[in-house]
Amino acid sequence: MARPRIPFSSLAHLNPVGDSLRRALFAALPSSAFRSVSEKYLTEPRGRIFADGAFVVAPKSAEEAASVVKLCVEARTAIVPFGGGTGLVGGQIASGLPESVLLSLERMNEVRSISESDDAVVAEAGCTLQAVREAARSAGRIFPLSTAAQGSCHIGGCLATNAGGVHVIRYGNARRLCLGIEAVMPDGSIWNGLQLLRKNNAGYDLRDLLVGSEGTLGVITAASLALHPELVEESTCLLAVPSPGEALDLLRLLRARVGSLISAYELIHGNSYRFVRETVPGARIPFADPPEWSVLIDIGAEFKLGVGQMLESAAGEAFDRGLATDGIVAASESQRRSLWRFRELIPEANRRIGSISSHDVSVPPSAIPEFIAKGDELLSRLGEFRVNCFGHVGDGNIHYNVFPAKGRGRDDCAALRTPVSRAVYGLAVELGGSFAAEHGIGRTKTSELLEHGDAAFLESMRRVKDALDPLGIMNPGAVFPIEAAPGGHSPSNSQRQ
Repeated sequence: MARPRIPFSSLAHLNPVGDSLRRALFAALPSSAFRSVSEKYLTEPRGRIFADGAFVVAPKSAEEAASVVKLCVEARTAIVPFGGGTGLVGGQIASGLPESVLLSLERMNEVRSISESDDAVVAEAGCTLQAVREAARSAGRIFPLSTAAQGSCHIGGCLATNAGGVHVIRYGNARRLCLGIEAVMPDGSIWNGLQLLRKNNAGYDLRDLLVGSEGTLGVITAASLALHPELVEESTCLLAVPSPGEALDLLRLLRARVGSLISAYELIHGNSYRFVRETVPGARIPFADPPEWSVLIDIGAEFKLGVGQMLESAAGEAFDRGLATDGIVAASESQRRSLWRFRELIPEANRRIGSISSHDVSVPPSAIPEFIAKGDELLSRLGEFRVNCFGHVGDGNIHYNVFPAKGRGRDDCAALRTPVSRAVYGLAVELGGSFAAEHGIGRTKTSELLEHGDAAFLESMRRVKDALDPLGIMNPGAVFPIEAAPGGHSPSNSQRQ
């Protein structure tokens, strides 16, 4: 049997933005659609991937976006969709490409409608996640997708990367919360799939194909999103646990006592406390003597059930069984917010410390203790590091981030980045997991996709890409690696330490 073709993005037939394309775009769109190139369009948040330049266009409607795509098709010029710029794998950065059209959705930022009867909201792709959540709240509902960047990330980007966040354990990820999509396809046609349906088996599910495709199969311009009833009662606690194993045992206990009322279940390593204390002056640290492992738990009900008493009772049982050794149960809404504020500071503290390599991985929840133990063992063979391991343990998503030893900077360990990442990603896959849990592939994990992807899966991806985007103009270099140039060298992303 012939070996499947490797899913490359070819740049050979792509043209940089030329004068004729510029003139055509200026003629087709109002002056308000054009943006000056600034740093936010050229650099990803961790400062590791850079683009030399791009021609930035910000359409106001799906029709304007379609005009841009059609003109780029004619010119055979690459398009890189851009949302809030918060992506952590470089999918939004036009790196390693001829000058491209960066299609920003920032001006498509309207909430078009809310239907309380349908429990749905229709929002344009440039709406921030926070704006969608506030719109839902104004209708007495919640949109439960929640991330640390919700004030700046766009709903289009959340769907393009199939974002997860802290509430996946209860509500699922972005794909599960999406009812329908409006999108500009790679030929410039507009697919109006903004349905409010929970059931629709009329053909292939193009919605689910576009969600998570990272702009490689089309540009999401709007979405209809599922809303949920507001939680009338919520209760939060932070419990110190002896180890990740006991954290899983505690989760099983909670499920037996409160079932689907669990809204979040977050594992936190001791380095999270140390890093926040070190880098965020004035931050409130929940424990005076931070435990090596702890879990942050949220439960909630849509009607009066006494969830506070339920959580306190379950926590008491956890102490009796030796599954918890210390704890804080929030006694007020301000205390709840304080505990969650600490959790939200962890990614910022990590950024300020400066990781050698950050890893968004998932494994079956039962394999989490083994993954952490083996990961630490593998790293000890490579050098001396600090690991901050935290994340959404209820759904198996672990952020396993590796930092230099105390007193050293990440530049001192630059040569170890690749060996560290290969060890961590390989271990996750070995344990039945994924090297890309909720951040996507982008431009930083294309080699891992080729290394760990199933051959039939990769070939099917390639065929879908070829069928929908035969010219390969949609976000080349994201998900699909860039094809090797003559001489055997692949254009690489512009990376700085």
